[in-house]
Amino acid sequence: MKKTTRFRPALLAAVSVLSLAAAAPAFAGKTLDAVKQRGTVKCGVTNGVAGFSAPDTQGNWSGLDVDTCRAIAAAVLGDPKKVDFVPLNSQQRFSALQAGEIDILARNTTWTLTRDASLGFNFTTITYYDGQGFLVPKKLKVTSAKQLKNATICTQSGTTNEKNVSDYFRAQNIPVKTVVFESFEASFKAFFSGRCQAFTTDASALAGLRNKEAPNPDDYIILPELISKEPLAPLVRRGDDEWFAVAKWVPNALIEAEEFGITQANADQLKGSSKDPAQQRLLGAGEDLGKLLGLDKDWSYRAIKAVGNYGEVFERNVGPKSVLKLPRGSNNLWSKGGLIYAPPVR
Repeated sequence: MKKTTRFRPALLAAVSVLSLAAAAPAFAGKTLDAVKQRGTVKCGVTNGVAGFSAPDTQGNWSGLDVDTCRAIAAAVLGDPKKVDFVPLNSQQRFSALQAGEIDILARNTTWTLTRDASLGFNFTTITYYDGQGFLVPKKLKVTSAKQLKNATICTQSGTTNEKNVSDYFRAQNIPVKTVVFESFEASFKAFFSGRCQAFTTDASALAGLRNKEAPNPDDYIILPELISKEPLAPLVRRGDDEWFAVAKWVPNALIEAEEFGITQANADQLKGSSKDPAQQRLLGAGEDLGKLLGLDKDWSYRAIKAVGNYGEVFERNVGPKSVLKLPRGSNNLWSKGGLIYAPPVR
């Protein structure tokens, strides 16, 4: 007589649940529903940091964080222009997200344990690896942060910068005086007016300040030391996993697009001709992954068409072709010696 295998009821139930979970599309979630109903994405940005989020004289926003929100708007609403940019200072940014005044905070914000664990937010995808540095006048003849003994250093309150400065110089046993200002603009204006001998913030922002705000950029240098890790990532509120997934996977799709050679210019041509399964998925010509996010099949194709792949976003806003003229460095793809790495879009 043949042996009959008997499955336990609990095991059968578990298999059924897993099967249903694998097949079921995502529920829209309250934030995604609200965005679709409103017809815009409310994106919290800086008051103006070149390369990340800054308006021109006509009020047109540009920057790496701006492009992240435009890509999400393209994926969700079909139009990268359907974004309401809400400028926020360092003190306002978290309360605005907590209160639901914005849908996403894309404001060059550092991912730390304290912020991740205590504010009720989820960080999404790291879009820029930065580090805190120092800007000083050349006339000081200082070539290292370790030469800033007894210097007065300007910075902004409500950021990681103040604590990083304190930790670094205490560890080096170097006395300094930190002067803290409520707004970013007030802090760098005080520095350029001579109130402080050094200014500290993320190195990417230092490059923008020197190029755009200094009376004469050639009179200032950025010191070589980076005293912290500053992984910058957008944030969304906890408790809405569907919106979290959208805000996480749109930037990841832009990273994968660069990895697989999809650009803003060739997306249409590849959409109709590519036989590569990875390219097909990203361009909406293959497996439909959009339904798992509460979106349609072309979600990532629209995002790529709107802003380009991650490399194009970087190049345009902070890279050698931008006003910041920053090298890719750590922000190159993992396959090219950098840290930029996206989970597979599959």
